[in-house]
Amino acid sequence: MKAPLDLTEVGSVGGFFALRTGAPPVGAQVAPLARVYAGDGGPLAFRVDKVAARLGAPDARIAVSVAQLGLAARLWSVALGSAALHGEVPDLDPALLHWDADGSSPDDLWLTDMATRPGDAASIRGVVQDGHLAPLADALRTRYRISAPLLWGNAGSALAGAARELDTWARRTGRTDVGERALALAAELFDHPDLRSTGTLRGTAFRRRSCCLYYRCPGGGLCGDCCFDRPPQRSVPGSSPPGASG
Repeated sequence: MKAPLDLTEVGSVGGFFALRTGAPPVGAQVAPLARVYAGDGGPLAFRVDKVAARLGAPDARIAVSVAQLGLAARLWSVALGSAALHGEVPDLDPALLHWDADGSSPDDLWLTDMATRPGDAASIRGVVQDGHLAPLADALRTRYRISAPLLWGNAGSALAGAARELDTWARRTGRTDVGERALALAAELFDHPDLRSTGTLRGTAFRRRSCCLYYRCPGGGLCGDCCFDRPPQRSVPGSSPPGASG
């Protein structure tokens, strides 16, 4: 008989890989993600405002981008980590996966009912990309002025980051098979129109073709996979520098 998916081991990779199960905490900003995607903008707006205040973001799009990047990283990490370690993924049904917009990993995601799917690339894509990232992008673009290429660039960056973190953990713990599976799955996942155009993945190295806009924050710099080699000079107020896809 197959052992149940060990979420504790998956979470040991790092906070972004952790997933809580059972009844979610009660809070004003806790909601099933299906409700958030369907138009309950309260939690999304709260998260964007919280990120904007923390970063001192001069443009709402920066906070939208950073907030979406963080949630994408959580979702990819949970699914990819489970698949690489145990060959199956939790079914992150948006109706059952609750998000605390005021929380941070590992206490921001709660799955109320545990079921699993096979740990192949098709299942991961269905669970994360189709089940969450596409409707999340639609919800954000309905509410905020932000481009689809930027959001998908964030999704690609988050996927590459999850694979890289798994590979680092695997090398450190002597589980190189886990790292190999993670990188192979990531390569398959990038072979999709929404992700293929976001950047170039070579092993653990990723160079994206868009910018998450973080450099525009006070004290902000470039991320390691940014399309820019140095922060662009600020242009006319209200315009976006080339490549920013904002």
